[in-house]
Amino acid sequence: MCFDVFADVKSLYIHWPFCPYRCSYCPFIAFAAHDNFMQNYHNALMKEIDTFFDKVYKSYEIETIYMGGGTPSTYPNQLLLDMFDKLKNKLDFCKISEVTIEVNPGTIDKKQLALMKSCGINRLSVGVQSLNDSVLKKLNRRQSLADVYDLLELAPNFFSNISIDLIIGLPGISFKQWCSEVEEICSWPIKHISLYFLSVHENTKLYFDMQKNKVKIPNEKMAIDMYEYAVETFEKNSFLRYEISNFAKEGFESKHNKNYWDRKPYKAFGVGACSFDGLSRFENEASLTPYLEKIKMGSSIVKSKEKLSRRQILLEELMLKIRQKSGVFITEFEKKLSEDEKYVFEEKLTILKKLGLIDVKNNYVFLTQKGV
Repeated sequence: MCFDVFADVKSLYIHWPFCPYRCSYCPFIAFAAHDNFMQNYHNALMKEIDTFFDKVYKSYEIETIYMGGGTPSTYPNQLLLDMFDKLKNKLDFCKISEVTIEVNPGTIDKKQLALMKSCGINRLSVGVQSLNDSVLKKLNRRQSLADVYDLLELAPNFFSNISIDLIIGLPGISFKQWCSEVEEICSWPIKHISLYFLSVHENTKLYFDMQKNKVKIPNEKMAIDMYEYAVETFEKNSFLRYEISNFAKEGFESKHNKNYWDRKPYKAFGVGACSFDGLSRFENEASLTPYLEKIKMGSSIVKSKEKLSRRQILLEELMLKIRQKSGVFITEFEKKLSEDEKYVFEEKLTILKKLGLIDVKNNYVFLTQKGV
């Protein structure tokens, strides 16, 4: 990898792939019952971070750090301290505005929360997904509503910035139950909600169960009705939509994700982690043992690289901007287009506006509710 292309990176992502169990719908690079690999994996992460900072990143300022997984709340305490000691030796944490860690209810206690705060973590992302114990159990997600309540009672003592994840379209959730869940969530001590439609990925247990007609998920119309009810209810309770799937109290929008949506360069560490330099994407080795062996030998862990074409970059920028409340600044975007492309672009805007899918104000284009 040509490391110097990452000189302008603003965000770091650290992947912790270990989980106490594997959910039926999970498509991510995650390993259940692999705790005996944790120490070796941590050592590999440390070496990967050292290599990057020693060869490339020496003077620029990082804005955000995100620890995802997997289940990062299973990171052993001493190893987590070691990780943040390493990062603090490389970075000025006073200048990092947001440090997020994903946590799952039932995998974290008061001592861990205190330790996370002491490390410099200032934002929790809690994987709630649903408030229905029976539904979660059938999807092999071994947490309960009681675990969620316990975490939300403890966490505000340490963190003022708490986000939760919810999934729309889980099998077994009626529209009435969904409405009840959405209303309850608005009363919680949280500042941010990420709301995702269930995606059924090939080769997951959920996929095979659906193929055998063991599981049925809500139809598209019902899922959209659930989404629209959630949007309306969240906004009534000051959780304002700032991106199609994300809602926040004022001032608590995710800065890390905003960097992704604005296509700022980011560096990701760990097995299967993907980095972006503004022009190309790099994916790390996705199998655990080869990743560990290559790190140990000092070999390249980059499994694949995709150099984006000019057209891909333009379409990506358009797609990511239109998802956001801020919309697309037409004048700025058209500077990147040829005269022919500009003509097509403006023609498309006219058609979409007539269809009621977009609106144009002050030279910005936004999605209407129908467009969303």
